[in-house]
Amino acid sequence: MPQYQKLGEIPRKHHIWFHRNGSSNGGYKNEGIAYEHVITTEGFNEAYSIMYHIRPPTRVRSVELLKCEELKKAAESPLRHHHFKTAEIPRRGDVYTGRIPMLFNEDITAYRCKPEKNFGDFEYFKNGGADEIIFVFKGAGVLESMFGKLRYRAEDYIVIPRGITYRLVPDDVEQEDYLVLESSGPVRVPRRYMNSDGQIRMGSPYSERDFHGPTELITIDREEDVEILVKDGPRLTKVVNAHHPFDVLGWDGYVYPYTFNAADFEPITGTVHQPPPIHQTFEIRGYVVCTFAPRLLDTHPEAVKIPWVHDNVEADEVLFYVRGNFGSRRGIEAGSITLHPRGIPHGPHPGTIMASKDAERTEELAVMFDTQHTLELTEQAVNLDDEKYPLSWLD
Repeated sequence: MPQYQKLGEIPRKHHIWFHRNGSSNGGYKNEGIAYEHVITTEGFNEAYSIMYHIRPPTRVRSVELLKCEELKKAAESPLRHHHFKTAEIPRRGDVYTGRIPMLFNEDITAYRCKPEKNFGDFEYFKNGGADEIIFVFKGAGVLESMFGKLRYRAEDYIVIPRGITYRLVPDDVEQEDYLVLESSGPVRVPRRYMNSDGQIRMGSPYSERDFHGPTELITIDREEDVEILVKDGPRLTKVVNAHHPFDVLGWDGYVYPYTFNAADFEPITGTVHQPPPIHQTFEIRGYVVCTFAPRLLDTHPEAVKIPWVHDNVEADEVLFYVRGNFGSRRGIEAGSITLHPRGIPHGPHPGTIMASKDAERTEELAVMFDTQHTLELTEQAVNLDDEKYPLSWLD
């Protein structure tokens, strides 16, 4: 996680009595203490946070399985490149159930989402089986969680660790448009960016100042039934809490929702073209996320200023195009997704190499994720695929 943060009231040490007024305005008579709640990662060995509730967070009134639906890959197809035209997908559902699965493997599921309403049957959501990265293609609003209020804006990565109850409150839901990555492993700052003291190294493409956690605690002291949609892989469960889950008096630690804006990524450039790992933003088990931000192009007088033809022989490469002129691609628009799988080469389209000869900058912005294991396509992805894209390198 990016850095230590604290909000609200906490005791002076871990695991000691935290006394408070025993009466509650919400009608619940507690035991005169705040209830400690430890959220850990990698067992108890990595980052954690500790929060303090008015009521025990284990007070569940009912649990109901709604459905269990495994993702299915589309029918077998040849090994080829893909271009999914997702810019004009219709609005559907809400910010939780309106997600359209596109690509998946054992480590990641990638969704596109353009909700038509803030909330459907459920106002609150929890992913109990995966960390989430929500890239805000368009829109702005507030993420509310047990940790407080977190403002988000266009081109933010919103990172939400698993097990956190939250709700997204858009300023205008008709403007919202997301790329959502669901990760079976925790989302972390790449280890090579960290020094031995746990601080982000100088010379990395960002610093702790670029990460933003919750800024205002929400303490809701109400004894009422609250329905939460809980996702755990293919399983969706309705959990009814006996009180509002945002009854937190304070918390501290390293596990919490946070944002990082793509505009705060500081590109590393060279005299000649640099490989994609210099754009890495997050490190996750089985895949990485990179930010291709606006930047100066290579300065060597003979430099070829766009990517070389390359084979990622051990990775599938996915690009989500956000804005700008995509110098090495033709026929791509903002909202396009390309998949260039392992085992076959890809590179600049004909004519783009010479066209970039005198360019000094690129204003493109794109999100890339490279996966260790093969990505499967869903039927929804196939329906958005340009079948002619593999032939687009012909003159």
